[in-house]
Amino acid sequence: MTTIVIAEDHQMLIDGIKSFFEYDEDITIIGCVNNGEDLVKLVGLKQPKLVITDIRMPKMDGIAATEIIKSKYIHIKVLALTMFDQPEAIKQMLDAGASGYLLKNSGIKMLSKAIKTIIDGNTFFDPNVAFNFMNDYIDKNVTVGKPDHIILSNREKEILQHIANGETSKQIAENLFIAKTTVDTHRKNMIRKLNLNNGNELVKYAIDMKYKF
Repeated sequence: MTTIVIAEDHQMLIDGIKSFFEYDEDITIIGCVNNGEDLVKLVGLKQPKLVITDIRMPKMDGIAATEIIKSKYIHIKVLALTMFDQPEAIKQMLDAGASGYLLKNSGIKMLSKAIKTIIDGNTFFDPNVAFNFMNDYIDKNVTVGKPDHIILSNREKEILQHIANGETSKQIAENLFIAKTTVDTHRKNMIRKLNLNNGNELVKYAIDMKYKF
């Protein structure tokens, strides 16, 4: 039996997860909290096999909470469930000791897959962030979820619109007030997400999709 504690400041999401696993014989939700401080306390009290935590929460964020949990209870697994797809946030969560990273828009079935994968001792990545960190985990057991459709982040869609307008990475960076390297990273990520071969194909895709987002 996999016992789980959830930390999430949106009660509706907690209720949805609890409802989905209500009749699952292999998974039991044994506690839920809405902030990082209460998460650390609850983990110490309940000793679950797995923690599912958001990153941005009141009182203490998920990164700090994960660091504390893993320092005290190395055997407890942690899965990040968040809307943040920024590489730095992902890296910080993984460095804190998380065994998986999943975006909230990936769906409840992929959450179930992530839970089972992590409990089996493997690392799980959301397909929309996996390519950022595969090289760091090349020697480890890694599972990447398979989405029903390609999901681009709001920032990626925004950059795609600028690409469709014929702007260079430097021009996009200036218009969006971000670093050129950040734009280049988004370009590379979109090429991989969309299974394209190069930047030219990305430009063509951007033009084709210009009025569809």
